[in-house]
Amino acid sequence: MILFFLTNPSYEKSLEAKYHYEMGDYNKAYTLASEAFSEDVYNRMASTIMAQSKTSMKYEKYIKEAKQYLREINEMISQDTIDDAQRARIKLMSEIMVESYIKLAPSVITNKELVSQAAKYHKQFEKILEKVDR
Repeated sequence: MILFFLTNPSYEKSLEAKYHYEMGDYNKAYTLASEAFSEDVYNRMASTIMAQSKTSMKYEKYIKEAKQYLREINEMISQDTIDDAQRARIKLMSEIMVESYIKLAPSVITNKELVSQAAKYHKQFEKILEKVDR
């Protein structure tokens, strides 16, 4: 059985994909898992790694956007006054991030740090939205 896993190219790529997933390189893991799955559609390991990598990449994208939006919001609020257009922009950015968070769906094996960071940013945007709505 072990010999089969080590000599089958599809499972070989799956094992490499799992390594990259564990190291946090979700793009590489997704690419390798996709290749492995296209070679053998019965390769459950490849299918699972593909799905988990896709979920993790969504979390990474959310965190990256959150950081960018917070940077822009901080620039706006660092000025002496905030006009109505800036207030509307802040509200829109916050609404986008709150709604985007709801669409994220972690699984049991999604990196806990990614889930935790996303939750932290979600709370920040909820607080900002609360303040802007006053």
